[in-house]
Amino acid sequence: MAGHSKFKNIMHRKGAQDKKRSASFSKLSREITVAAKLGMPDPDLNPRLRAAVNAAKAQSVPKDNIQRAIDKASRGDAENYEEIRYEGYGPGGVALIVEALTDNRNRTATNVRTAFSRNGGNLGASGAVSHGFERLGLIEYGIEAGDEDKVLEAAIEAGADDVESDDDGHQIWVAMDSLHPVARELEKTLGEAGAVKLAWKPSLTTEVDEDAAGSLLKLIDVLDEDDDVQAVWGNYEISDAVMEKLGDQPASGWGRG
Repeated sequence: MAGHSKFKNIMHRKGAQDKKRSASFSKLSREITVAAKLGMPDPDLNPRLRAAVNAAKAQSVPKDNIQRAIDKASRGDAENYEEIRYEGYGPGGVALIVEALTDNRNRTATNVRTAFSRNGGNLGASGAVSHGFERLGLIEYGIEAGDEDKVLEAAIEAGADDVESDDDGHQIWVAMDSLHPVARELEKTLGEAGAVKLAWKPSLTTEVDEDAAGSLLKLIDVLDEDDDVQAVWGNYEISDAVMEKLGDQPASGWGRG
């Protein structure tokens, strides 16, 4: 999971994400509904909605599902979801940030706290670990977008701050307020991005040994399985050798919870 992109495995494993595709559809639809409710129901006029729709398309969510999620907000009968961030430490001292969309704060807080306590972690107060991360915009492209040089040149021209490329694709980092303008410029050269979103990028990463890695990945999977959890970010690094010992596959990109 480590390798030539040191942030390659900061998000939870894509393999675990793929096993929960139906749950992923529900979470993506929820984000679409919330984005449409908070702004215009037209993706061209609502950057957050456009990003949510693009993320859904990247995960092969059917067009009918996407439209139903938008229509739900337009009809005014959507649940009132609240955005909540939880922070804590997982096994091995790994810092974790959990982002949730919930219509029941008490339920979500209980579930997240239980997940941490039963899997070797400790849930902290707001701000406990986020000081060790930067809040940035992240634009993702698959390898089909082009080689490293092509993507780097396009990113520089579009005004991006940093690019990380590996065998799975390209991660383009930008300031938060530049996310959607840069994404629009990149689309002219590279086509539609696989994901356009806000992300937590750690200032430093923590190498996790085999003993801690198994418990950490279990904690992340439990959090990811919760319907209210939208994303789990962390500052961990797990080597390919450790992942092989655990009988798992190396991470294949960031993805979304």
